[in-house]
Amino acid sequence: MQKIAAMLERAQWAEKPDVWQGEFEGQAFGTDVSVVFYTTDEIGRGPSLHRHPYDEIFIVRQGRALFTVGDRQLEASAGQIVFGPANVPHKFVNLGPGRLETTDLHVTAVFAQEDLE
Repeated sequence: MQKIAAMLERAQWAEKPDVWQGEFEGQAFGTDVSVVFYTTDEIGRGPSLHRHPYDEIFIVRQGRALFTVGDRQLEASAGQIVFGPANVPHKFVNLGPGRLETTDLHVTAVFAQEDLE
């Protein structure tokens, strides 16, 4: 199957028109990368402990976060990238001050998640 250029409109993935919050699955483009845009202004807030059967890459766009990946804790700030291997439990929280924004790349065409908390 030949792939062609395509585009999603913001309304197709974003939960709000003025915040980078939302997601899309790679199957929309026939590819094996899905994306979550995560934003929170609340310090201490973030996704609860979970795992995926595929790798995940977290790009910290703004703010600071404490990542727990397996038995490691990593403090990351804007411009840093954290790698979460397949099947390894992980979570992160906003350390503040201010907003945390991440772009999370899931190496899969379709999201699959097991919540552990």
